[in-house]
Amino acid sequence: MDNFVDLIKGIHPGIFVHSVYISENQDEDKKAGFFGNLDNHLPQVYDQLNAIPELEGGFDAIGFSQAGQFLRAYVEIYNEPPMHNLITFGSQHMGVSELPACGTWDAQYFRDPARLATYYDRNHWLTKINNELPDSRNETYRKNFASLNSLVLVMFSNDTTVVPKESGWFGSYFPAENVASAQSDPLPIVPMREQPLYTEDWIGLKTLDERGAVVELICDGPHMHIARSCWEPLVEQYVGGETTINAMQSPSLVIQPQ
Repeated sequence: MDNFVDLIKGIHPGIFVHSVYISENQDEDKKAGFFGNLDNHLPQVYDQLNAIPELEGGFDAIGFSQAGQFLRAYVEIYNEPPMHNLITFGSQHMGVSELPACGTWDAQYFRDPARLATYYDRNHWLTKINNELPDSRNETYRKNFASLNSLVLVMFSNDTTVVPKESGWFGSYFPAENVASAQSDPLPIVPMREQPLYTEDWIGLKTLDERGAVVELICDGPHMHIARSCWEPLVEQYVGGETTINAMQSPSLVIQPQ
């Protein structure tokens, strides 16, 4: 990650870069990334970002894998200081239907298309940040997320870790309760613009898209194998630009590893 930060600083001289952490101990931080409780982590990160003077005027952000939807949750629930542009690489915005790593974070994103009723009843993280439950739908989430300048969604062409890989673009498997779709292997994909989350604008995604603020891109390769030719143009365009910062503040970037 240090090497990546140095490359970004070479592209945008003078930029301030902060890497989000849960624990200052590197080993404990890595454990927290796989086995931590997201409802506990998010307030910690909110306090962390608010304590950094360089971020007061706002910042751009890059989230790798599950960190993408974690940073999205920050925007929806807090967004103070405000995020300008968000780039997510191989994230699980509509959850995963398989658990290859089987950590706690993975479980908090598990969304079985054959058991959606169980998912709605038992999942308390993804259902919340996707505003999926009518009785607890939060207008602040929609308003905050729609305030982004740009949302860049990157999917990996050969991703077998995030299943389905289209979750990085807010896609998901078609509900398997539907008899016709259940005959397919694999199940067909419900793309972003056909999701109820989008058509009913539960989180402001449709609002963002209708003003041209949603960008969908593919990086060739497996999960989190990011060639410089893929990430560099995104950093050039969506990080540290004049339209993303307060004129009195140097450009700032927040990175969260997977």
